[in-house]
Amino acid sequence: MPCASEACTARCSAWSASGPLYRNTPAGVHDVLPPKTVYTLTGFGEELCAALAPLSDWGHRRLERLVTTPAAS
Repeated sequence: MPCASEACTARCSAWSASGPLYRNTPAGVHDVLPPKTVYTLTGFGEELCAALAPLSDWGHRRLERLVTTPAAS
């Protein structure tokens, strides 16, 4: 996922420092501006995604139900 904003970069850096993401600057891209940084999930990040997936699924189902159900008057 491309990440250009300062807020996104700061968030990814914080997640990298706390464990779910691994920060990698690919070889040979040091002359590229802006510098290219690639973030990948660590083992912990993959476990976290697996744990949060059911909650995400529930939220999407709930949102669909709220969108398709007419509001009560």
